[in-house]
Amino acid sequence: MVSLVQTSSFPLIPRFRSSHPVLEEARVPCRSGVRCHVVEPLKFENGKPCIPVLPAGERSLPSFLTTPQLGNIVSSKNDTRLRIFSGTANPSLSQEIACYMGLELGKINIKRFADGEIYVQLQESVRGCDVYLVQPTCPPANENLMELLIMIDACRRASAKNITAVIPYFGYARADRKTQGRESIAAKLVANLITEAGANRVLACDLHSGQSMGYFDIPVDHVYGQPVVLDYLASKRICSDDLVVVSPDVGGVARARAFAKKLSDAPLAIVDKRRHGHNVAEVMNLIGDVKGKVAVMVDDMIDTAGTISKGAALLHQEGAREVYACTTHAVFSPPAIERLSSGLFQEVIITNTIPVLEKNYFPQLTILSVANLLGETIWRVHDDCSGGFEPYSSLGID
Repeated sequence: MVSLVQTSSFPLIPRFRSSHPVLEEARVPCRSGVRCHVVEPLKFENGKPCIPVLPAGERSLPSFLTTPQLGNIVSSKNDTRLRIFSGTANPSLSQEIACYMGLELGKINIKRFADGEIYVQLQESVRGCDVYLVQPTCPPANENLMELLIMIDACRRASAKNITAVIPYFGYARADRKTQGRESIAAKLVANLITEAGANRVLACDLHSGQSMGYFDIPVDHVYGQPVVLDYLASKRICSDDLVVVSPDVGGVARARAFAKKLSDAPLAIVDKRRHGHNVAEVMNLIGDVKGKVAVMVDDMIDTAGTISKGAALLHQEGAREVYACTTHAVFSPPAIERLSSGLFQEVIITNTIPVLEKNYFPQLTILSVANLLGETIWRVHDDCSGGFEPYSSLGID
């Protein structure tokens, strides 16, 4: 059983170590040799997870989740009006979120009929409750999206007061504009579907582009997985003079620039890329100097890994000493695993917004957890509190 580590977001400084057992770092070996940085596995007793209790007067949280107002937020952990339900797309992340919040997942029955139709029934009352449905629309995207819509509909018909769709990975976000004639804008269509199904709010992590928030006619809380990766890189203790942050394409420059600013204000390089079709990229040129440096490539997602692997090959040609790949969403469509494990990367750092099958582990892979990040955001949304939200709700660039 593998559950993953929560980290925080500051430049190259000694890593934060929590005294809380759930936040304590451990290393669990995997059969394939992947190095996953994990928290202590959940302990089950009579089918129920053992929820850790913080000592009276102590609240040991990662530094980027700690604010002066936090005491008022966490005090409502026994609030029975807050319910969390998990879809079938990423139940382990849902369990970690519930564990961080000191709650149990709500009881829900989700099944498929013989013809593939999805059936959803809530097995406890949600009348007058604030309901949070955790369901990324990862592969199989269409099934998981439809399951989310039916879960929202079930909560609406059960008289839930507020319904928040927690979507760690928002699929269809790449179809966010028309670049050619007669194209659909699927991101807007999916936003309409979620709104019409009955959702009152959306909580998403690292949308492909910021304009996707504007497609929703309901509030959207957009958080970044950037602090999680930054804290892990800080633990590597790489000399700041050796670092260079690389954007794999021009569209990701803002993301890479924000990352570089928080990573000891490291220099920035850009891979000039031409895309000849979907999932087909050709590297043309490199803007910036990477000779003799440790290059950190930053992107929001890795699908087939064509862009990032060709970029890494170019960086090695230009004299980069080591190349790290950092991304929030690991879609890992074939042949991504072969490309990522080919020796181009010193390490591939991802988060668990999308579950990674054990058969897809490879030695360079490191998985970090966003459970605490999402759990803390849920508490702040539920308590109508925005204090200290900036470290992970904005890129933090000028």
